[in-house]
Amino acid sequence: MRATAKQQASPFEPGGGPEKSGAAPRDDCTQSADPSSQPQGSDSFGHADEQENRQAKHRQAAPRPRHDAPFWERLSLEEMSTKQWESLCDGCGRCCLSKLEDIDTGAIAFTCVSCTLLDTRTGKCSDYANRFQRVPDCLAITPEMARTSPWLPPTCAYRRLAEGRGLAWWHPLISGDPETVKLAGVSAAGRVFSEDDIDEDDLEGFIVNWPDDDVPDQP
Repeated sequence: MRATAKQQASPFEPGGGPEKSGAAPRDDCTQSADPSSQPQGSDSFGHADEQENRQAKHRQAAPRPRHDAPFWERLSLEEMSTKQWESLCDGCGRCCLSKLEDIDTGAIAFTCVSCTLLDTRTGKCSDYANRFQRVPDCLAITPEMARTSPWLPPTCAYRRLAEGRGLAWWHPLISGDPETVKLAGVSAAGRVFSEDDIDEDDLEGFIVNWPDDDVPDQP
């Protein structure tokens, strides 16, 4: 999964973004948009202490799970098997978007520019099995990242479980239908541009708010 834009310093320091952002967040991106005519405006970065606040909010002890409960309710993130862990990904594609970091505040801003491997029509990785070999800054999510990484979107199942929020109704493990990710408006499908078509220096013009927006737990 992509931690940042190409300028990242290390897997655990998503950054290297512009010193100051002059781009207003776009309401959305569409496949038909013209990448050469993106609006510029005011600063769009959030507050750097948001991560600390949300971690503190969810430090309460979870109730003891039932023995017949699904694995994501019974097991800690560390106790899950590889198959169970992989199944938690709802395939939304939000974590595959390039991000920028404000070097003054540490705040993360999402863009609607995706990894080269993301199929912008489906929101799925086009070569998941070989993603680490083909994209050097693609990261494997770990339990620690789920608890601390500010670049995971609030809809992410790994982050939700780390925060004690459980899986939402649209998650395929709950709904039984992968299409509910799109129906809920969580998927990046049809809303992003491939980084292959965008100059890295123009990323500020593609800052958007929706990848950092949560979605109601009930339809």
